[in-house]
Amino acid sequence: MKKIVGCLILLLITTISFAGLYRNELLQLYHTVRLFDSEVIVDNFSNMKQIAPTKTIKRSGVVDDFGQRPLPLPQQFGYQDGNVDMQGWLRSSSTTALVVIKGDDITFEEYYQGTGEYDQRISWSMAKSFLSAIFGVAVEEGLIADLQTAVTEYVPSLIGSGYDGVSVKNVLQMSSGIYFNEDYGDFFSDINKFGRIMAFGGSFDDFAASLISDREQGTYMHYVSIDTHVLGMVLRAATDMDIVDYFDEKLWSKLNTERDAIYITDSQGEPMVLGGLNLISRDYARMGKLYRDFGRLNGEQIIPAQWIEDSITPDAPHLMPGKRANANTHFGYGYQWWIPENANEEFLAIGIYGQYIYINRKADVVIVKNSADINFMENGYESMDYAIAAFRAIAKSLSSEPSQGNISEN
Repeated sequence: MKKIVGCLILLLITTISFAGLYRNELLQLYHTVRLFDSEVIVDNFSNMKQIAPTKTIKRSGVVDDFGQRPLPLPQQFGYQDGNVDMQGWLRSSSTTALVVIKGDDITFEEYYQGTGEYDQRISWSMAKSFLSAIFGVAVEEGLIADLQTAVTEYVPSLIGSGYDGVSVKNVLQMSSGIYFNEDYGDFFSDINKFGRIMAFGGSFDDFAASLISDREQGTYMHYVSIDTHVLGMVLRAATDMDIVDYFDEKLWSKLNTERDAIYITDSQGEPMVLGGLNLISRDYARMGKLYRDFGRLNGEQIIPAQWIEDSITPDAPHLMPGKRANANTHFGYGYQWWIPENANEEFLAIGIYGQYIYINRKADVVIVKNSADINFMENGYESMDYAIAAFRAIAKSLSSEPSQGNISEN
C-alpha cells in the first residue's frame, strides 16, 4: 500500500513540477511515505534534514570529551532460556551505532551499515525524554507550579478537545485517556497521519486539538506520542519562549556537545518534540551521562535532581513495570522515561525502530544504540526485551572494571 501511494505521489510530482506548484511539499510527502522502506531507511535516519523542514541549534561551550578505554562486548547474552549471539543480534536488529560509556570513558564505539560517527541520527521518541528534561527546569523555576493543573489552563486552544481538563501530570505519564493509533505499520494510523501533516505543511497544534478521548484520564497507560506535543504547547505558554530557544538555554548550551542539534519542525516552525531531534550518537550518550549523574555536569546542576528521580519513579498501579491490565506494555513509565521490569537503578529513553539511551547507575554505565530495525514492532515489541537483556549483559561485563569520574547524588 505504501509503495503504491508513493508511486502515485511521485507521478503527481512529475506531472505538476514544471509549474513548481507544491513541489517541496509533495517531495516531502513522498519521502515521508517511503521513510521506513527497507532500501532507504538507514540513509533516511541519518539524513532527516534532507527530508523534512528543520531548525538547527548550534553547539556551544567546551566539548565534554570522553576518555578511551576499549573493551570487548560479551560474546553472547542470556534471553529467556537460551543464549543469543551478541554480534548476530546487532546485525538482526539493524544496528547503525553502538556506544558504551563506563564512568567517563568510552569502552566500545562502533558504526554500522555505512554510517559514521558524525551522522546526526533521528531520535524518534527518545526526544520525549529531552523534552521532559527542560519541562522539569520550568517546574523548578516555578513557571509550571502544579502538575495537577489542566493543560487547558495553559493552552486554551485545547478546550473542547480530548485534552480538555486533562492534568499536566497525566499527560507526562502517557495517561491522558486520548484515543490514538500509534501503529507505524498502518498507513492510516494517527501517527502516520501526523507524519503526513509534517510533510505537507500542516500544524502540529491543530492536530493535537483534533483528538478525542476514549478513557478516563489517569487510569490507563496508553502510549500517545501527541501527549508530548501537548507538553510542548504547555511549555511554550508557561515560559513565553520558543521551545528551541528554551531547549538551547536550559540544556543544549550546557551539555558541552560535539555537534549541533537538529529539530524537525512543522510548517509554522514548531519543533517535533515528540520525536524530531537529531544528534550524533556520542551526544545522545552525553544526555544519558547527565541523567546517570543526577543532572550534574562539571559541578553545575543542569536538570533538577528531584525532577529526574520523579521522572524515573512510576507512582501509580497502571505505570508500574510488569504485565498489567491497565497498560498496553509491560515496561513501567515515568515522566517520558521507561523503566524495565526488575530494574536495578536502570531506566531508558526509547525510540521507534530501535533507538535507545540505556542508563544503569549501579554499573555506572550508559549505552546508546541507534538502529533502523523494521522488525522493531514484531511480537508485541519483543525487540525491546532483547535490547534490555543485551544491555544488562554489557553492563555486567563492565561491573568489575573501575569507574572513572562517576558523580554521586550528593
